[in-house]
Amino acid sequence: MIILVGTGHVFDLSSKIIQLVEEISPDVICIELDKKRFYSLLSEDATPKRAPLAYRILSRFQHRIAEWHGVRVGEEMITAIKIANEKNIPIELIDMDTEIIFKELWKSLSLFEKMKMVFSGILGLVKSRSSIEREMADLENRVDDIMKEVEKSFPSLKKVLVDERDRYMAEKLENLSTRFERIIAIVGDSHVTGIEKLLSEKNIEVKTIRLKDLKNDVSFSFTVSYGPVA
Repeated sequence: MIILVGTGHVFDLSSKIIQLVEEISPDVICIELDKKRFYSLLSEDATPKRAPLAYRILSRFQHRIAEWHGVRVGEEMITAIKIANEKNIPIELIDMDTEIIFKELWKSLSLFEKMKMVFSGILGLVKSRSSIEREMADLENRVDDIMKEVEKSFPSLKKVLVDERDRYMAEKLENLSTRFERIIAIVGDSHVTGIEKLLSEKNIEVKTIRLKDLKNDVSFSFTVSYGPVA
C-alpha cells in the first residue's frame, strides 16, 4: 500500500504530517527530494545554487508566501524527516537530481517560455498579499485543472518539471513497494494525479490524500487491505 500525500511547500502542514505518520505507522517515508535538495533544505537554503534566473525569481515568490504562513519553504518535508528520525522510520529520497532537472528544463524551454516564466515570477513578487492569497485558495481546490492550464502555457515546463518527475518517482515507489508494505510518499500536490495513474497501471494499490484535504481538516483515516490503520 502506497499513501500519496499531496502537499504545498509554502503552507503550515506540520501537524497534519505528524498526525498521518502516527496514524499510519509507515514502514518507510518517501519525500520529493534528491540528495542535493535534502541537504540544502536541512541547511535552510532551499534554492539550489545553480538554479536558472526564472527559478530563483519563482523561489523568492515561494519564500514570500511561506513567510506569510509563518513557515519555511518545505516545512512539511522537514517535519516528515524529523518525525521519521524520532521514530526510526527509514527515509527514501525519490526525486530526480536537481541539476539534471534544471539543465533539461532550461534547454527545452523556448525563448518565449523563458520570458513568460520570468515575467510570471516578477508579477508574483509585486502582487498584493490579498490578491495572492485568493489565488492560492483557488489553487488548493483546482490543482489538476491548473496543471492543465500550465501545460497549455508552458508545455516544456510541464513535461520536465511534472511529467518526467512523475515517471521517475513512480518507478522509485514501485521498486520500494517490493520491500515495504506500508509507504507514505510526500510529494507536491501537482504530482499526485500523475504518480497515482502510473502506479495504478502497474496494479499497485494507492491511496491519495490531497492538499485540499490537509488544508480543510478532512479526516484521512482509512482501512487498508491488511487491517485498520486508525
